[in-house]
Amino acid sequence: MQELGRLDDLPLAYRESLGAQNLVPLWPSLRAVLPPGTPSRRTKPVMWSYEALRPLLMQAGELTPIEKAERRVLVLANPGHGLEKMQASSAIYLGMQLLLPGEWAPSHKHTPNAVRMIVEGEGAYTTVDGEKCPMSRGDLILTPTGLWHEHGHDGKEPVVWLDVLDLPLVYYTETSYAVEGKEQEVTGTRLERNYVRGGVVPSPVFSRGSARRYPMLRYPWADARAALLSLAETQPGIEAVQVAYVNPENGGDCQNILGFSALMLRPGETLNLPARSPAMVFHLIEGGAEVAVEENRFALSPADTCCAPGYTPVTLKNRSASEPAFIFIADESPLHKKLGVYEVRA
Repeated sequence: MQELGRLDDLPLAYRESLGAQNLVPLWPSLRAVLPPGTPSRRTKPVMWSYEALRPLLMQAGELTPIEKAERRVLVLANPGHGLEKMQASSAIYLGMQLLLPGEWAPSHKHTPNAVRMIVEGEGAYTTVDGEKCPMSRGDLILTPTGLWHEHGHDGKEPVVWLDVLDLPLVYYTETSYAVEGKEQEVTGTRLERNYVRGGVVPSPVFSRGSARRYPMLRYPWADARAALLSLAETQPGIEAVQVAYVNPENGGDCQNILGFSALMLRPGETLNLPARSPAMVFHLIEGGAEVAVEENRFALSPADTCCAPGYTPVTLKNRSASEPAFIFIADESPLHKKLGVYEVRA
């Protein structure tokens, strides 16, 4: 490849003249923004141990009342981006959020999309757009862009969940903001039961159909787990036992920018994932698994989370020879497909 001129090849007076007009020569930086063959990636393979972070999260509950925090969260930051950037990948933000018994995190809405993957505890709920969504381990709850949401806790033990947002991208586009609101009136509960049977959804034939852009806000883990077990039983030769979290009325991604799925590793199974353009996050719900990314090997226990950069093959292995392992996955596939840059490499 042809060697390009460097910035210091140019006379100082010329560079100063360019700067005075807010001009920058492209050619000295062309290879940096358009590298040959594979993009430059700041996202690094990294793992966050729940066993290690949980005491610090509980200590945050002692040190900072919810009134002073509004959202009591420890951010899972990727060191490749710098801890101050508070991002797991170029488009994914991760945080572990704690809600203690009797607490209420006030209602607000914001432009970034968010989901909550419940990690531990019972008795808490999220109210989204008037729908009260109870929280149980492994449940996925959506709080999409522009919808009011708040969190409350009527139980007796701490409740923790993993936040996944497209905040880095929305912030980068200078469109990230929040609006504070008042406590919502609950207008519906357990509306996801309208979609618990595959292929059967509320019919618009004799009505105007759903006015909700996001008709399903809570995806119970009990249903997703049962679907994975059924898939493994009825299709024993399937390459990967995986289900996607989708909009049940149109089959599209459940949110706009990030994609979400659940994967079951059969006892003793090793699954080799090809190098794809999007970064991926793996969060272990049940069992024990190993995630191999480049020279890194992460042994995941329940509630552990790790990140893999894009354009990198990943190997997943169930560490048990007798029990399945269940993994929640978040990735940037919907974004890449919308941009036309989605790619799978052999």
